[in-house]
Order: sequence, then C-alpha cells, then structure tokens
Amino acid sequence: MATPAVEVDAGGRAVRVSSPDRVIYEATERTPEVTKLMVVEYYLSVADGIMRALRERPTALERWPKGVHEGIVLSTGYGDKADAFYQKRVPKGAPDYLETATITFPSGRTADEICPTEVAVPAWAAQMGTLTFHPWPVRRERPDHPDELRIDLDPHGSTDFHDAVRVAGAARQLLEDLGMVGFPKTSGNRGVHLYVRIEPRWEFVDVRHAAIAFGRELERRGVGVTTNWWKEERGDNIFIDYNQNARDRTIASAYSLRPKPGAPVSTPMTWDELPEVRDPSDFNLFTVPERFAERGDVHAAIDDVACDLTSLLELYDEQVAGGLGELPYPPDYPKMPGEPPRVQPSRKVAAHWEDA
Repeated sequence: MATPAVEVDAGGRAVRVSSPDRVIYEATERTPEVTKLMVVEYYLSVADGIMRALRERPTALERWPKGVHEGIVLSTGYGDKADAFYQKRVPKGAPDYLETATITFPSGRTADEICPTEVAVPAWAAQMGTLTFHPWPVRRERPDHPDELRIDLDPHGSTDFHDAVRVAGAARQLLEDLGMVGFPKTSGNRGVHLYVRIEPRWEFVDVRHAAIAFGRELERRGVGVTTNWWKEERGDNIFIDYNQNARDRTIASAYSLRPKPGAPVSTPMTWDELPEVRDPSDFNLFTVPERFAERGDVHAAIDDVACDLTSLLELYDEQVAGGLGELPYPPDYPKMPGEPPRVQPSRKVAAHWEDA
C-alpha cells in the first residue's frame, strides 16, 4: 500500500513529496537505507550550498525515479531504454514557480532547460527522482559565455582518488602561478573537481582551449597527468578531461548526490583539508548535512573573484605554435575546426596495415 504524500517547507513554498518512503538507496554495511523524503530533506539541509552551485544556471537533471538498485542503469541517450535518465528539457507538469533558460546544443538546436532560482526547485526535482544536478558553466543572461573553468581530474588505469588529490595540489600551484583562484571538491566517486570562476568574456571554444592548455602544462611539469582523449593512450595517469568545458558538457554540481551505494555527495573542500580525506564516500547524505550545519558552505567565497583567462589562452597559442594542435571533441559533436580525425589510434594502425 502506497504511503500517503507529505509536504515539506522549501524556502517558504510547500513542495509535495509522493511515495515518501520509497527506497532510493539500499542500506550498506556503513549506511542505512535512504528514502525519497530523505533525499528531498537532504537538499533542503544544504540549501545555501546547492543554490550557490545552481542559481541562474541552466541545469540538466539526472533522474533515478526507481532508485539506485541492482539492474537499474542510466540511459546513454542513444535510443536505449533505461529506468534512469538525463532530463535536459523542462518536464511536463513543472510548477509555475520554476524558471527556465534557453540553451543552444552543439547541433544548433535550442531548448528550454530548468534554471533554479530558489531552493523549492531542487526540492521539487528531488521529488521527481533527481539525484544529481548538472548545471551549465553559464548564467542565463549570458548563455554562450561561461563564467566558470572546470578542471576534472579523472583517475585512469591504476590511479585512484589519492592520486587525483596529489595532482590537485600541483594544479593549485599552477593556478597560483597563473594568478587564478581554484575551489576543489570531491566528485562523489574517485575523482576531484576544481572550479575557477572566470570573467564571462569568452566563448566555449576559448574556455575549452584554456582547459587544454592547463592540462598540457601539468603534463609538462611531470605530475602524472594526461590529456589523451583515447583511453588506450592514457596509461596510469590522471586524465584532465578538457571536454568537460565544451558546450553542453556538465559536471555534477557541488552538493549533488551521486548514484552510488551509500549516497555519496560531491562535497566542496578547502585546500587544506583535501589531502586529509582518506575515503571520499565518508561524505554522504548522512554526514554532509552535519558538516554543513557546523561550517556552512566552505565555497562561500567562490563568487568573490572572477579570473582572467588571458594567460591560459596565450599559453594555448604557444603550445599550438610549438606543434601541439587541437584535440578531439566528444563523439556526438559536429566536426570542429582544426580537430584531428576521431579515430581510435589502434584502429588507425590496423587500417594502415590493412591498406598496406
């Protein structure tokens, strides 16, 4: 028998939560089960933080309406059927207080995407099964000019979270050398994300080039990173996923839950405490609200500085002049100017020998 719906107070608005006792995360050895109501209440408990991450940003929703259980997979968006999926357009039945932003996809098509302006919006989205929020690095008044550079440190091969933390330290030094300010957070899985607020003067192509330049400079410094797009070429290195700065590519927001056992959270960190983290899953739906109540949002100052990308773009130009060109875009992108062939290196070699 279905549990009756309940209402929660979300910043002065009543948000209805249906099936509040539905299990979204099953219990683990370390954490009890998590219900839909608990997910909604979690986002309300970190209201200031989640809104700092989402406010005025076009935002895609990663929805797991049936919960995170064995056998449930996330749709790739290429015609497959799955119980979990990304919602890029405003769903039917959205409340009248929900505001939108018009964004343009790489194909040139446009869409109206959710644009949170108050905490009732993430609360409503959580009621709709959203676990993870994926905001664009833009504000809706300038949807083609990012105000954020995102450095995604993604473990590959034998590397792990602790390697990502080590590389984050090197990235911090590079940012300081460039006169830039970064804010780190756990990804909620094995990686680390660094956010740099920037002046909204540049287009997506420029910001992506800045990310490439940043990654290549870390490679040059020999800290165990790679910018190789093809997995077979990455080795045991931390991959700098420069394409997270391409149009319509997003990263899980600060304070977002992740669809992993134990309800881990992508948690903002200070630079001093990041090296002390032993297990990023320690930061989850049960522990982050207490941390937030005690310390508030440790990224509260993230909007105080907007950095200049000029030095990174000049570095990119130097790298190109030295023989390093454009790098591959994601596979669903149209062919971009100067882009090398999107052919996996091993397939390119195989094709060469077949033609020989």
